[in-house]
Amino acid sequence: MADEREAMTKRPVLPYGHQSIDDDDVQALVDALRGEWITQGPAVRRFEEGLAEATGAKHAVAVSSGTAALHLACLAAGVRTGDVGMTSTITFVASANAVRYAQGRPVLVDINPETGLLSNADLEAKVADLSREGKKPKVIIPVDFAGGVANLPKVRQVADGVGAVVIEDAAHALGATYEVDRETFRAASCAHTHMAILSFHPVKHITTGEGGAITTNDDALYQELVDLRAHGMVRDAARLERPDEGPWHAEQRTLGYNYRLTDFQSALGASQLAKLPRFVERRREIAALYDAAFSRAPLSGQVTPLKVRAGVASSYHLYVIRVTGATDEAASSRRLRLYLALRDAQIYAQVHYFPVHRQPDFVRAGHGGGEFRGADAYYAGCLSLPMFPAMTDFDVARVVDVVGTTLAS
Repeated sequence: MADEREAMTKRPVLPYGHQSIDDDDVQALVDALRGEWITQGPAVRRFEEGLAEATGAKHAVAVSSGTAALHLACLAAGVRTGDVGMTSTITFVASANAVRYAQGRPVLVDINPETGLLSNADLEAKVADLSREGKKPKVIIPVDFAGGVANLPKVRQVADGVGAVVIEDAAHALGATYEVDRETFRAASCAHTHMAILSFHPVKHITTGEGGAITTNDDALYQELVDLRAHGMVRDAARLERPDEGPWHAEQRTLGYNYRLTDFQSALGASQLAKLPRFVERRREIAALYDAAFSRAPLSGQVTPLKVRAGVASSYHLYVIRVTGATDEAASSRRLRLYLALRDAQIYAQVHYFPVHRQPDFVRAGHGGGEFRGADAYYAGCLSLPMFPAMTDFDVARVVDVVGTTLAS
């Protein structure tokens, strides 16, 4: 027993997510740092062009974080004091906080517990509730969860009915695709939305350290986003109110922010972007290994992997299982036991996410509470297992072994 415990402590740590940085990425950073530009320069534009090509969108605007992307998208959509923005209650808090940053009011929407994606029925019901109050949502932010893609055409249909702007939160879904009428579309392509946002945090599909982007096919929104990310400053002579002031002259057109991404971060992002197909392919291979293991005894029935919506090819930012139980309380207890057993084995799983409607700050501000049966049922047993491209098949087997040993006992 002592020898087994010692061997366990020597096993490498497996986090739930991790960046994949190789010599090409390091060289791209070194080249950028030795170049003429390290803040905003030509590498930013190259990265944006690469993102537009990768997603299929017309424009991409690189910014300092996914949260900054959400904030600017809400501002560009016209969210102002008192305006309503709707998003999923199972998401990172930034999706809802962005509405609050713009002085709007977030209205949270329940999810389908089997997929983790926004419930279209609850969205329609809450839009109808708002209409009875004489209010309409200014923005709707469907969240692409764990690498799956929300039902964007349906969300757009609801949004068009009330004149709302749709912002796809695609932070989890770079590289994912979805089908509509047998035609394939890419996440963040804005084929069924007005804007989409991406995140390049180290646990995402590609990384710039911290960073994000907004994609859009709308020229006016694109220009608004470019202005907003750089203090609202304008240098184009054709857009200046005082064009004869001098060649040095710039004007603040609107209240903007310093949400710019640096050239060296963009150089890293462009290097990472070239590897995106390989990264996504490996994530899908890992997911297939997990799926196979959890479909067989003794684990079938003990855990239920998150379902991928029909017609979607997930890019598996996360691999989420739901630990089963006779009640939510029983599932939660078993989930805690499994989490601790994995941790003892140097495997660091995570929970995505504690529902936004339960977050203390949202409750105190009057944005929380209410009934969210799907979200609460999902949260009771959800657990994100390690998922990143550098994982080996042995790593997957190691995780599965601990899950099986723990839940079978």
